[in-house]
Amino acid sequence: MQRRTARMLTAGAMALTAALTLSACGSGFQSSGGSDSGKLTSSGSDLSVLIGSSGDAETAAVKSAAAAWSKTSGTGVSVQPANNLDQQLAQGFASGKPADVFYVSTGSLTGYATNGSLLAYGDDLKDKADFYPTLTKSFTVDDKLYCAPKDFSTLALFINTADWKAAGLTDSDVPTTWDQLAEVAKKLTRDGHVGLGMSPQYERLGAFMAQAGGALTNADQTKATADSAANVKALQYVKGLLTSGSTKFSSDLGESWGGDAFGKGKAAMTVEGNWLTGAMSSSYPDVDYKVVALPKGPAGAGTLQFTNCWGIAKASKNQKAALAFVEQMTSTKQQLSFAKSFGVMPSVESAASTWKQDYPQYAPFLDQASSAQGVPNKPGTADVIADFDSKLGSLASTDPETLLEGVQKNMTAALKG
Repeated sequence: MQRRTARMLTAGAMALTAALTLSACGSGFQSSGGSDSGKLTSSGSDLSVLIGSSGDAETAAVKSAAAAWSKTSGTGVSVQPANNLDQQLAQGFASGKPADVFYVSTGSLTGYATNGSLLAYGDDLKDKADFYPTLTKSFTVDDKLYCAPKDFSTLALFINTADWKAAGLTDSDVPTTWDQLAEVAKKLTRDGHVGLGMSPQYERLGAFMAQAGGALTNADQTKATADSAANVKALQYVKGLLTSGSTKFSSDLGESWGGDAFGKGKAAMTVEGNWLTGAMSSSYPDVDYKVVALPKGPAGAGTLQFTNCWGIAKASKNQKAALAFVEQMTSTKQQLSFAKSFGVMPSVESAASTWKQDYPQYAPFLDQASSAQGVPNKPGTADVIADFDSKLGSLASTDPETLLEGVQKNMTAALKG
């Protein structure tokens, strides 16, 4: 739940970030246009690190890794989990005394980059090419890679194995197409639960839009594409699932998100990210489930990705040490250690095979990386998405085309700044 909130419910955070934004322009990642770091500052001072932690496990893991790096580097490090990351970052920048290193969300990146708060150190990374291209794209503004992706998540289909078996379904019935998903959802709707339960959010339903070949914007986020035929087709499909009775939104099941609806047995399947695996272990340890790739749509495979990066303050007096710290935190070995400690997926391709060997049951999340689509991150787009989310709960009784026309208008205005 904490990872879900930190990564996707960002409207309030973007409103705060917008206050710091002087201008907002960016383009898709092609090849980095260079770093603005020049000669990195090197004062020998200790580093302060501010993190938006998912919980005690992540806080302990980052503190342990920081202490180990400090011992070998000789540079002191203090790690502070934020109560409100965006608010504390904004206060630090406003005072001229930000943390040296900190988590940055995709929704906050452009604002902080364009107002001069962030050091664009991407070209200084020794293993820059090891990061997934879809992730570096999310942290690139004006052809500059600003920061190293910390880790990432994708969406997949969770299946309650007991419900699956009770419905007479086998491994051969795992849905790989939209038609098959609709079919198994209908068969699983029985004994007081629906076949599929989902959060009424673009951050979930957007996966269907990607599978139909749609997106809220074009690749470089210069044009709104919300009202495309592909997006209309995707929402019409989801509306059909809802009106058939085989699918319900978590809000209609009395739950705040699809993870709880799934864990409590109110839905036999859900579309969620790998953060749900931790919630299942801690809150629903007796529920057996499996994870499979999302079914392909008319345009093929598609999912959404969510990620943060390690930002470095342009005002830091010890940028050289900050960069060395970030390189250690994003190294293959360290990311695999973080995966073991708090369940994240490494952002570097060199860790993929080991991660999948260690966690074969979760391999579908990583297998979908190549078809993952990032959430728009230009200033103002988070507010558009939040408004979109507020209307999706009534999709069953709403015309998808009319709904998307409103999103198109709002997104167009946001991209124009």
